[in-house]
This record gives sequence, C-alpha cells and structure tokens, in this order.
Amino acid sequence: MSEDGVIAAVEKAGFKLAGKSEINSNPKDTKDYSGGVWTLPPTLSQGQKDRQRFLTIGESDV
Repeated sequence: MSEDGVIAAVEKAGFKLAGKSEINSNPKDTKDYSGGVWTLPPTLSQGQKDRQRFLTIGESDV
C-alpha cells in the first residue's frame, strides 16, 4: 500500500496527519530488486550473488 493510500484511509477514518519524517529513509534503496526487500541486508536472500552491492545499499526503508 502506498504512503498516500495509507494517509487517505486513515484520514477517512477521522484521523489527521500531524507530521511525518524521513528519518529511516535510505536513498540508496531503489526498491526494484527481483527478490524484494529480502535481497538486502540483513537477510541477503541472494546469498553470495551481488552480496557486496547489496551490503553497500544497506537495509531497505520499506
């Protein structure tokens, strides 16, 4: 579910968004991995394949 979709659903239920933060954002995470977020650490579902690349990206912000 997209962030906009969640905000819309919550506001429809009567809540008001007071603010948000990008504190856990990871700009290196392109979110387009064939194995999903499990491709990135700490899971590294691809094993040794492209391991260093995924370690350099770091954890997903999803």
